[in-house]
Amino acid sequence: MSILSGVSEFFGLDIGTSLIRVVQLSGSGPVKALNKYGSVEIAGNIAVSDAKPDQLKLADAIRRLVKDAGINTKNVAVGIPSNRVFTTVVDMERLSPAELAKTIKYQADSIIPTPLAESKIDWAPLGDSPKGSSKVEVLLSSVNNAYIESRLDVLEGAGFNVIAFEPDTFALVRSLIATDVVAPQMVLDIGTVSTDLVIAMKGAPRLTRSISVGSDTILKAAVHGLNIDPAQAAQFLYKFGLSKAKLEGQVYNSIITTIDNLTSEIEKSIKFFQTRYPNIVIDRIIVTGGASTLPEFPLHIANKFGINVEIGNSWRNITFPASKQDELLSMSNHFAVAAGLAERNT
Repeated sequence: MSILSGVSEFFGLDIGTSLIRVVQLSGSGPVKALNKYGSVEIAGNIAVSDAKPDQLKLADAIRRLVKDAGINTKNVAVGIPSNRVFTTVVDMERLSPAELAKTIKYQADSIIPTPLAESKIDWAPLGDSPKGSSKVEVLLSSVNNAYIESRLDVLEGAGFNVIAFEPDTFALVRSLIATDVVAPQMVLDIGTVSTDLVIAMKGAPRLTRSISVGSDTILKAAVHGLNIDPAQAAQFLYKFGLSKAKLEGQVYNSIITTIDNLTSEIEKSIKFFQTRYPNIVIDRIIVTGGASTLPEFPLHIANKFGINVEIGNSWRNITFPASKQDELLSMSNHFAVAAGLAERNT
């Protein structure tokens, strides 16, 4: 899943459930310049379908988006959705790099959920383990070979050269957290069908989860609770959100149980993190994705957990012309993964 050396030009590709996004940057160092970007809606379930006709439609949609965005390079770094990748932090004995690599390969079969022969694994040492000075923390990720091969078929069939596959959560950390931040940060990316949760410390994920509550789940709750059609429910949802005062609290009452389901899973994640790192406190929660713009949602999360909450800025580590600021910030909540992939160092 690592990037190939010697590649100087590439773009980040985020294939979401309902949107495909691309970002290309230029320059080197910790802050790069925005070069090209774009997005396109995709219908149905073509992003997750294994059917050949759907995969051809997906390849065509990506090809057209790249062309429309003005991206010329064929090199691409591709995101892996959280529900397709297993990521965990394991404690290993403090060994030489060569010995550590052998030990991880030997032990991985008992850690990852899929058979080792059917999986691609990647790992990176994180530093000292909280379990004692004789151990180190290692970040371990695995993904099923069949999924990677399927994605490769789609992208190579569309004429692209895949230089890296990377979990979406890694890209989120890179784009949404300032490079000089050391204190633990939680990122919540509320997608169409699920929410990606990642707690990062010193630039590396320490806990990742996929929660089965997304903007569609919240919208369905509003449709049911308000007894109106989806288009009108969406209008009310993004106008009134979690305000108890607006529309006599009807929108709030229709979605609060679903929001509580989400916050319950967030709470479990915080407790799990604090069990492993008992003396470390999460500094802030960064929210992005479609439902992050619901009125009073960030305030609700902040009040629930007593932690500072901010709306994520996908372009925070990227420079761009001042004339583009309004446009880019208005779409920022949809571009965190694509931007993070494009920020990878070659």
